[in-house]
Amino acid sequence: MKHRITAVDMDSIAEELGVEPGWSLVSVDGETVLDVIDYEQLTTKETLELCFETSDGESVYADVEKELYEPLGLNFESGLMSPIKSCKNHCVFCFIDQMPKGVRSTLHVKDDDWRLSLIMGNYVTLTNIDDAEFTRILKRRVSPLYISVHATDGEVRKAMMRNPTAVRLMERLGRLKREGMQFHAQIVLCPGLNDGEILTNTLCDLFSLAPAAQSVAVVPVGLTKHRDGLTPLRTLTREEAQEAISRVEACNAHALQETGQGFAYASDEMYCIAGLPLPPYEDYQEFPQIENGVGLLRKFEAEFKEALAEKAPLKNPVTVDAATGASAFPFLQPLFAMLAPYGIRIVLHRIENDYFGHSVTVSGLMTAGDLAAQLRGKLASGMLLLPDDTLREREDVFLDGEHLEGLQNRLSVRIVPLCASDGTLFIEELFDTLKNWK
Repeated sequence: MKHRITAVDMDSIAEELGVEPGWSLVSVDGETVLDVIDYEQLTTKETLELCFETSDGESVYADVEKELYEPLGLNFESGLMSPIKSCKNHCVFCFIDQMPKGVRSTLHVKDDDWRLSLIMGNYVTLTNIDDAEFTRILKRRVSPLYISVHATDGEVRKAMMRNPTAVRLMERLGRLKREGMQFHAQIVLCPGLNDGEILTNTLCDLFSLAPAAQSVAVVPVGLTKHRDGLTPLRTLTREEAQEAISRVEACNAHALQETGQGFAYASDEMYCIAGLPLPPYEDYQEFPQIENGVGLLRKFEAEFKEALAEKAPLKNPVTVDAATGASAFPFLQPLFAMLAPYGIRIVLHRIENDYFGHSVTVSGLMTAGDLAAQLRGKLASGMLLLPDDTLREREDVFLDGEHLEGLQNRLSVRIVPLCASDGTLFIEELFDTLKNWK
């Protein structure tokens, strides 16, 4: 497999070798390079033999001596150096299947790529890879992986994911353990499918694979109102969420007793549904499941308070508006009240998700349409603060496709996205924004 080179870094090994854009990398030490995982691992060594093909089809060989892990300076047509591996499942709870028309096109993409699991922490199912590909995962020591488990009972998992290869999960997780590799797991909890004793058994099975199994997060199924023709499902009741949390906390207590390390965690959203207080900050230890919304609010709170304590009050007191989803609203209200001695008053507005349905309560899924409809005529300050995760990363586009500028015009206010994942950054951005606001 050849990989076309699109650019060569200045002052790099590749430039010194005379490699030019338009050439292709053919092999490293005689091995075919399948993708970026192969490339990164094969080129870490101090001595290499590289084979290139020029734009004219001529083969060029080069012997390289370099520092360990020193990059070659080659750039390719795609970051993965191969197409993204798509999802082969038909999960009964798939959130992408519940997307309405008009959302950003990227939200309809179903990837299930183990390489993105290593690189970006994406959760994958391992159902779309054959034995040869799994052997390559082991050979390349791809660790840690982030694996969507849902149930360790093969038949339950197959029924939930509607993919016959889903039954092989424990076989492969066991192989990862024997090879000394690590993984994190997640369970999307669907009432009547993988809760109750099935959940307890899944947690126990996963803990039996520790220390290869590093942690597991249990998150509630997310359902939108756009489920016509899909498998009937419902959201967790308060009592079901409470029972699930009890099972998760029992597993975690056992793990702490056995190893001194936390293992199983329920997401912040699960506690919100259950109407229970979040565990204390210390219970989350190193926050291994922060990307799953586990401990995110406690972490934000601690950072918020610490950063705020270092600030001086504003010279001119200000009042601004802010909007958040239903689940974060009761948590943020007392936090924002702490800003009063610093000359900052935030009028917080709770947004119900009409776009996806009221069972969707997280702030990151608020849309411009809902914000416009529910805030029109209610913003007296002239400034609206929003969590930055309502917008596409590095772009001013909401989930429903509307741009930030369009919403500003509709509401006749200045909109300021602030960091939603880090309390320290939130405070820094807030004070920088408001110090000159009148």
